[in-house]
Amino acid sequence: MKYFQIDSNLFVKNRKKFMAHMRPKSIAIFNSNDIYPIGADSTLPFEQDRDLFYLSGADQEETILLLFPDAMDSKHREILFVRETNDHIAVWEGAKLTKEKATEVSGIQTVYWLTDFDKIFFDLMTEADTIYFNTNEHYRQAVETQTREDRFIEKCKKEYPAHQWAKSNPILQNIRGVKEPEEIELMQKACDITEKGFRRILEFVKPGVWEHEMEAEFLHEFVRNRSKGFAYSPIIASGSNANVLHYLENNQEVKDGDMILLDLAAEYANYSSDMTRTIPANGRFTDRQKEVYSAVLRVKDEATKMLVPGTIWAEYHKEVGKLMTSELIGLGLLDKADVQNENPDWPAYKKYFMHGTSHHIGLNTHDYGELKTPMKANMVFTVEPGIYIPAEGMGIRLEDDVVIQEKGEPFNLMRNIPIEIEEIEELMNK
Repeated sequence: MKYFQIDSNLFVKNRKKFMAHMRPKSIAIFNSNDIYPIGADSTLPFEQDRDLFYLSGADQEETILLLFPDAMDSKHREILFVRETNDHIAVWEGAKLTKEKATEVSGIQTVYWLTDFDKIFFDLMTEADTIYFNTNEHYRQAVETQTREDRFIEKCKKEYPAHQWAKSNPILQNIRGVKEPEEIELMQKACDITEKGFRRILEFVKPGVWEHEMEAEFLHEFVRNRSKGFAYSPIIASGSNANVLHYLENNQEVKDGDMILLDLAAEYANYSSDMTRTIPANGRFTDRQKEVYSAVLRVKDEATKMLVPGTIWAEYHKEVGKLMTSELIGLGLLDKADVQNENPDWPAYKKYFMHGTSHHIGLNTHDYGELKTPMKANMVFTVEPGIYIPAEGMGIRLEDDVVIQEKGEPFNLMRNIPIEIEEIEELMNK
């Protein structure tokens, strides 16, 4: 791993929180992700299942975490199963977790080789009434591939039909949404790496560069600062490309007069950051670009102030819609008649701002976290309003990551990343 080892106390705390929600005489199982094939002997880079990582810190394939708070033998209340390593694996793939290293990383004292799982699991299931399955229930998930977790659930239901089944996901939604101080520090590190990339790009950009060249500059800066790279597929959209919300081609030449929408950020230790900035290709905003940019920035700043304990996510978005409506009228993009005659299910402002303003962020860019209950301190949200005007060949979005505070306004993890017009122009014209 490129990142520095995380103190295992974080994962000890996370497991305690999870187990406090478990039913009596219940077992919870968490499987690592698969390594996915591309073809021939090629595979995608391994990415650990974020729930397993959250609870153990184990960042390796073929790993299983078992939690059984009521196990008769105290050493079996937390067990980590890892792939047995040998000299051959060490030569061809590099060092894997030894039992001792697995304990050091996770804080789990009982570590077995994966080959022992079936035998030990059967023995513990004779003591248990309920098994928690870890299903993906994120509101944006659209998974078609059968995962390692799916295969385990299918097998377990056949072999243990008399047990009760329960879901880990509601517990994870509850506890993963509220970050520990160590998690916020890791996210701050990811944001700081993102800042380095953005400052690098401000000195690089000029008319005639290509979107993919900018992508390369970011990646260079991210990797040299111990990030694996982008936290999500980077969007580098110049000119009208910015009106495609998930533009991923990044293959066009930047033209003089273009605005460039940069929606990309670094990960660090599997924790995401999520930044959007929009900059002028030639280093100077036109009057119209300034006008639209300033409107987006005002909405972002006012929306940020609403992210306080007690706020309801759905109501928050309605209030942001009112702010955006006012700004769009000021820009001449909407008039009062548009608003009076709007469809309540698709308000007039949606013509120019069609996506949401905020989502949880953490181990996933669109992280787990409760959305139907009041917001709590130490939840981390993005704030990302935008205005998209295809007729003017311009799309502007601005985005920061903020931590809800017990009192006062949220703490902006991206407070040091330039966003004001004057600062961006100054840095681009040094």
